[in-house]
Amino acid sequence: MSKKGPELERVGDILKHSLKRLDLSGRLSEYGVWPIWNEIVGSTIARNAQPEKIRNGTLFVKVTSPIWMQQLQYVKEMIAEKLNKSLGSEVVKNVFFFVGKIDSAARKPVAEDLAATEEPPQAKPQLQDEYLQTIKDPEIRRALKKLFAAYSRKGKNTDKSAS
Repeated sequence: MSKKGPELERVGDILKHSLKRLDLSGRLSEYGVWPIWNEIVGSTIARNAQPEKIRNGTLFVKVTSPIWMQQLQYVKEMIAEKLNKSLGSEVVKNVFFFVGKIDSAARKPVAEDLAATEEPPQAKPQLQDEYLQTIKDPEIRRALKKLFAAYSRKGKNTDKSAS
């Protein structure tokens, strides 16, 4: 007499069923942020801000200094919007910046960028245009240009009051 064993299943079918059960599709779309981050924000911002993790729609972004954290607060909605548009769904609902050391691999210098510096563009106003040219997205570039101009005016007013 022959014993009939359990029916064999294909490994691919088992994996497909397991992945469906784990419902990883949402998590996988969240991690689509990493490959497009540098392109969306431009090389200047990418050298000073990198995504660290994403949880429940909040993207945690590590920045090189408190100044970068403050400046990026003003454009975080725009960055989230651009990321979501590129991803094709609302993956990033909020962006949270925190200061930390950015991995040197994430800070690859681009040929047209200036010498590596952690200082944001407003620290050297004469170089603002060169920094802004590295940002491909025109909306983000315009917003940062306005921000840098306002910061520059604020700095001049502070210098006058100190005299």
